Amino acid sequence: MLKQFIPRLRVDTIYDIDLEALWKSGVKGIITDLDNTLVGAKDPGATPKLIEWLKQVSAMGFQVVIVSNNSQVRVSAFAEPIRLPYISRAKKPSTRAFRKAIQLMKLSPNQAVVIGDQLLTDVLGANRMGLNSILVTPISPKDESIFTRFNRRVERYIFGKLRKRGLLTWDK
Repeated sequence: MLKQFIPRLRVDTIYDIDLEALWKSGVKGIITDLDNTLVGAKDPGATPKLIEWLKQVSAMGFQVVIVSNNSQVRVSAFAEPIRLPYISRAKKPSTRAFRKAIQLMKLSPNQAVVIGDQLLTDVLGANRMGLNSILVTPISPKDESIFTRFNRRVERYIFGKLRKRGLLTWDK
C-alpha cells in the first residue's frame, strides 16, 4: 500500500526536472497540477519564468495538460491565456481525469508523467493509473486551503512510514 505513495522522482521545482532525460525515457506528455506546482495557490497567472519553461517544453515536443482539483473559474483563468488544455474539478486521486488527459494527448500511460506537489492527490492518482509521477516541493504552502493543510499532515505521516521502511531516496 505505501508504495502507491512513492513518486518516480522528487525535485524542488518543475525547473529542476531534466527534460532531456524525460524525453529520452519515452515520455511525450506532461500532466501537471496547477496550484503550488506551476504557480503559488493564489497566483492568478503564469510567471515569465513559467512561460519560458512551457515554451521550452513545447519546443522539445512535449504535450502539456493541466489537471487540477480546483474550480473551472480558477483553472480556466490561468490556462486559457497561455493556451493550455485543462481539466478542472478533477477529483484526484480518482484516475478519471488522468485517463481523460491521456486521451486528449493521444498517448499511452507509459508515455506520460504527472507532476504535482501532493502525495495524496497527484502521486497517488498517477501511481494508481500506472503513470510516472514527479513530486515537487509546494511553491507557497502558507496559501493553502484547510483541506490541503490537512492532507499535508497525512503526507508527513506517510513520509515518516516510508522513511522508516527505507523506501525514500531523498531527504526531508
